[in-house]
Amino acid sequence: MAGHIQSKKDHLTRLRRVEGQIRGLQRMVEEDTYCIDILTQVFAATSALKSFSLALLEEQPAHCVAEATREGGPEAAAKVKEAGDAIARLVRA
Repeated sequence: MAGHIQSKKDHLTRLRRVEGQIRGLQRMVEEDTYCIDILTQVFAATSALKSFSLALLEEQPAHCVAEATREGGPEAAAKVKEAGDAIARLVRA
């Protein structure tokens, strides 16, 4: 079972909010809204997605990595590397 299942409702709420922000951006472009106002909304949507990513990253080590560590072996090392790689991708983004 994926670690995010426990917070599924919260995650979906956050993603629907981001979806609304993206639709708002589309509307703003269609209506020729001032570019600085559009950029402000882009930054808000980007921040919301990063927040969502961080929430997932908080859960992943607590669930997947901890479970793999209890089992030991190469699976544990792979999960730790996977978590580290995900964090690195988020930091670079």
